[in-house]
Amino acid sequence: MSEQRKEPRKKLIAFTPVYDSKKKVLLGYVGDLTLLGVMVVGERSVEVNNERLLKIEFPNDLSDVVATHITIPARVAWCRQDVDTPRYFNIGFEFAEVNPDHTRLFQAILARYQFSHNFPAAA
Repeated sequence: MSEQRKEPRKKLIAFTPVYDSKKKVLLGYVGDLTLLGVMVVGERSVEVNNERLLKIEFPNDLSDVVATHITIPARVAWCRQDVDTPRYFNIGFEFAEVNPDHTRLFQAILARYQFSHNFPAAA
């Protein structure tokens, strides 16, 4: 399978924890999100090609979205030590199964919390 990204990454500005649902351990926090995967920033390295059942806890202030968390199977596509902060690891997960409910939730999260690079014009 190609390691090339099929969708552009979207950085989130919300505090979004990601857990290994089976082991009930915090993996880290969402760094960026697409409809096909998530990059998590964590304190531990994880084994590449390992399957995980992720639980992602989204902020609960979305009026049009009922779900505040999602449990989704994913594969560890890559894991690298962060260049700027070597005590952290950037972990790329590829979602194994994305259903229409997942897609709607991800789209709502991205619309609400995507970091915008558009800054107001100087006065």
